Amino acid sequence: MEETTGRRQVIFGWLRIVLGLLIFAFGVHLTIYANIGLAPWDCLGMGLAKHTPFNYGISMTLIAVTVLLIDLLMKERIGFGTVIDALLTGNFVQLFNSFNPFSENESLWLGIVIMLVGFVFMALGMWVYMSAEQCCGPRDSLLIGLGKRMPRVPIGIVEVLLWAVVLLAGWLLGGKVGIGTVLSTFGAGLVMQLVYNIIHFEPRKLRHRSLIETAKQLAGSRS
Repeated sequence: MEETTGRRQVIFGWLRIVLGLLIFAFGVHLTIYANIGLAPWDCLGMGLAKHTPFNYGISMTLIAVTVLLIDLLMKERIGFGTVIDALLTGNFVQLFNSFNPFSENESLWLGIVIMLVGFVFMALGMWVYMSAEQCCGPRDSLLIGLGKRMPRVPIGIVEVLLWAVVLLAGWLLGGKVGIGTVLSTFGAGLVMQLVYNIIHFEPRKLRHRSLIETAKQLAGSRS
């Protein structure tokens, strides 16, 4: 009975990750649809898509897989959530972008509202996704890895430096930069914290399982 329960917990966790990424991707889609400037990583994805035969979704997947490989080289903790995030999130956003029936937004103030709502969906998606406790996405793992290698630099500064490099690369490739870029850089975290305070969610209390730990759990449930 315990073996079956363990397997169900892992599979339910995967489904929870996919659902969370869908919600998160819808939030990202809203920040893109706002049309007032892109967040750093989205700017890089859109910029890359302009110079390759790939659309935004595939471009973001390639970026995420590249970052995942860097995480592995840095010996960061990788879980099934990290891998699923790398493979699906960009493509989910592309799906929402492709099937959006509305015309392009041209209002600055409406764009700001849409972007803020997008931040809320992103926060909720991360809550659902992280609750599976199967590790963070590739970009979060990269940030943690860089933070470990610069112990005297506050993690917030490390994040800003990382975003600056990503944003510069995206801008040079032709990604759209605007007030939404600034709003994403400084506002997304504040909205996330507000949402988590409301729903009483503390990510630091989660106990994430690595790929190996989850695989052992599955193997144990089959033995």
